[in-house]
Amino acid sequence: MDFSSINFLAVLVAALVSFVFGAIWYNPSVFGKAWQKELGFTDEYLQEGSMPKIFGSSFVLMLIMAFGQAMLMAHSHQGFGLSNGAMHGFMIGLMFVGCSMGINYLYQRRSIKLWLIDSGYQITFLTLQGAILGVWP
Repeated sequence: MDFSSINFLAVLVAALVSFVFGAIWYNPSVFGKAWQKELGFTDEYLQEGSMPKIFGSSFVLMLIMAFGQAMLMAHSHQGFGLSNGAMHGFMIGLMFVGCSMGINYLYQRRSIKLWLIDSGYQITFLTLQGAILGVWP
């Protein structure tokens, strides 16, 4: 596999933007309290987790997703730009990630509200990643 056409700085920035966007999306004043309620998580329960492990692992996974999206875009041999890059990320988010999460949430008997919060975040950050990677080849 040839990685010479991958802009690694753009991949890093796309992952960072996704991570920061997650802090906004799951902020208690946006969707954080609704997300917490749907999962039955208390404030005390959330404090028990290892935040460095959770945040660090999440960032690594976002980095892998940005790299994967950059690889797909690089191997399509077409110019992307902002709108095509965003559409690419949106389609990956909606048709692969959102649907996959939906299948899992159905079997786990999770609420549609939780699915909308979680898949909405994934779809939106993948769209942002696609836009960044599209304008910064």
